[in-house]
Amino acid sequence: MQEVLKFLTENPTFYIATVEGNKPRVRPFGFVMEYEGKLWFCTNNQKNVYKQLRENPYFEICTASPDGRWIRLRGKAVFNSTPAAKAKALEVMPSLRKMYSVDDGIFEVFYVEDGEATFCSLTGESKTIKF
Repeated sequence: MQEVLKFLTENPTFYIATVEGNKPRVRPFGFVMEYEGKLWFCTNNQKNVYKQLRENPYFEICTASPDGRWIRLRGKAVFNSTPAAKAKALEVMPSLRKMYSVDDGIFEVFYVEDGEATFCSLTGESKTIKF
């Protein structure tokens, strides 16, 4: 999992895919953290991505590095918006405080369950990590 966190942190705009009905939806994300041994992301419960993940919690994330490597991460979103988890997210990325607070009623955090990350490169190399 640390290798996944490092890659996403070093390539901070990544794209999360969800499903709405029977159509794919993709949008950029930029927050990731490790907390309590899990990989976490955040969103706003007013956004479609939140509603989509509540309806179908399975998602996939993809991003690439400037040197031609990329990652595909898939898993199940488990929302666990405890005050402690939210506070940790605000500590990890203080700029989130411009949009959210621990008790604002819209800030949500979720971790990856049954995570599987595949690292690939233009050379054809591939490596998969499950966590």
